[in-house]
Formats: sequence, C-alpha cells, structure tokens
Amino acid sequence: MKGFKSIDFKDDKLILIDQTKLPLVEEYIETDDYERIAAAIERLEVRGAPAIGVTAAYALALALKNVDVDHQKIFEKVYLRLASTRPTAVNLFWALNKMKTTFQSVTSYKELYKILLRTAVEIHNDDIAKCNEMAERGFSIFKKKSVVLTHCNTGQLATGGGGTAFFVIQNAYEKGMVEFVFVDETRPLLQGSRLTAFEFSKAGIPFVINTDSTAAYLMQQNKIDLVITGADRIASNGDTANKIGTYNLAVLCKYHDIPFYITAPTSTIDYKCRTGKDIKIELRDKREVTELKGIPITKNDYNVYSPAFDVTPNELISGIITEKYLHRPPYKF
Repeated sequence: MKGFKSIDFKDDKLILIDQTKLPLVEEYIETDDYERIAAAIERLEVRGAPAIGVTAAYALALALKNVDVDHQKIFEKVYLRLASTRPTAVNLFWALNKMKTTFQSVTSYKELYKILLRTAVEIHNDDIAKCNEMAERGFSIFKKKSVVLTHCNTGQLATGGGGTAFFVIQNAYEKGMVEFVFVDETRPLLQGSRLTAFEFSKAGIPFVINTDSTAAYLMQQNKIDLVITGADRIASNGDTANKIGTYNLAVLCKYHDIPFYITAPTSTIDYKCRTGKDIKIELRDKREVTELKGIPITKNDYNVYSPAFDVTPNELISGIITEKYLHRPPYKF
C-alpha cells in the first residue's frame, strides 16, 4: 500500500505508526526500548495479531542490544514482559517462541543481537509473504463482482505485510471482483472507522462506514454478498476468536444465507487449543467504553463488561483462508 509503513526497522530502531491517533494524525513512534514497545502493544498503538508478533520479535532483539552480562536473565525478563501484553493473539507467543529457539541455539553471545535481529527480520518477511499468499488464495471465494462487509482492521496496520482479510479484498478489487465495501465501525475502539477506512482510502477502494448494529439491516436489504474478517486465534477444530462483534456477524450470515469467511496465517492456528472454550478472552479497561479520546460519554463509576474478543463456532464459518489452503468444514488442523 502506498503512503505509509505501519512497521519499519531502521538504524537499530523500531518505527511504528501510532494507530491510536489515526486517521486524523499520522504520527510515528521511533524507539529501541523494549518497554516502550510493550506499552505500545498494550495501548493498541500497534495492534492486530500478526503485527503484534512481528513487533514483539523486534523488541526481544533490541532488548539484547549492547548487553554484555546476564543475557539469560534479561532475555527471560523481556520475554515474560512481552508475553503479558495481550493474552488472546496466538501470533505473539508464536513469534516469542521462535525468538526463544534462536536464543537457545546461540553458543557465543558476541553476535547475539545480530542473530536475534536476523530472526526478527525473518519473522517480518515471512508475514509479508504470507499476506501475499493469503490474498491469492482468497481470490477463489469470489464467484461474482461482490459487495463485501468487513469488521475491525485486517490490513497493513494489523500485519507485517499487506494484510489478511483486507488484502484478500484489495486483491479481488484490483482484479475486478469487488464492487464496494461496508466497513463496520467496530466498537468500542472504532478500529473500522479509524483504521480500516484509512487503509481503504489509501488503497482507493470505494467504501462506506456503518455502525456495527447496521450490519443486520444491510443483510436484510440484500446489500451484502459476503463477509470476510480476520482472526486472533483459531482452535484446532476451527472455532475462531476475533474482535468482539465477529460472532454477531457470523450468526447474521447464517440466518441470511451469506458466506462468512475468516482469513489468517497458519501462525494464528493454536494446535494445542482444542476448541474455542479453551481460548482466553482479554477484558479491556472500562474507560475504553465510558470515554472517547479521554472525554467522558457516560458516568465513569458505571460498571462495564468489555471483552476484546468473542469466539465464532466453526459451524458458522464458510471457509478459513490461510497462506496454504482455503480450508472448508469440517475443520481439523
């Protein structure tokens, strides 16, 4: 996508676009401090399962830059700090464990930073390649020129490459198979209206923002041909955790006989997780609901239940697009 990079690495520093300020301000975080990167993940300055994994890998490498002693102790400390940032997205742990494997294979700490950085770059490049492959693999779901609805953010801002569901849509649009896109605003943090709209605008793809609760009405009016979302964790039976509100869409699609697809790299599949019941769901700070950009929109002493994700049962999913296959039910990973 032209115009910006969501993740970049230059002069031994990680450069991240601050997603909390989009689309009104395009500002970048430039740092070599792993604690600042961990905070960026927690604050959703960087978000999206693949992007979190790539970012954490760079953070682990940077933490060992210019370190002469206590390498094992520092690595373990930083590993645990990064692992504590977001519990649901499996890509984070996949990337951290890849970095751990590299660390454990090192016999001399003299070149440790360079070796760890090389692995982080490999993880980043691997995600770029997987995004390209998912875009091509997903093209087969389009049987006619379609109107698509999507949820949350699944583009370059959510990955190390061109995106998951977003890139499938973009590739199909460029090949003449997408007519228009409806973008769920995605409450409570508005990743759709802030981030996905930003990316569709950059890509020149026609879209309109709709409130989450409008999706049912759009389907009732026969305005949606298919729904494509991303995923943060996929259980081995195909149950899928994604941004809160995704399950709503899957149920609506089932009722209205509309195909519902998930797009995610194989690193999002948790082979040890048997069903969606085993997926830990992150609960967010209530201020994300009671405030908007720090401005109260209701009383702050009201109680709030704010899960970041929900789980869509596998029987509601028409297909799961990975870089390797378009998986169809029954799912068995």
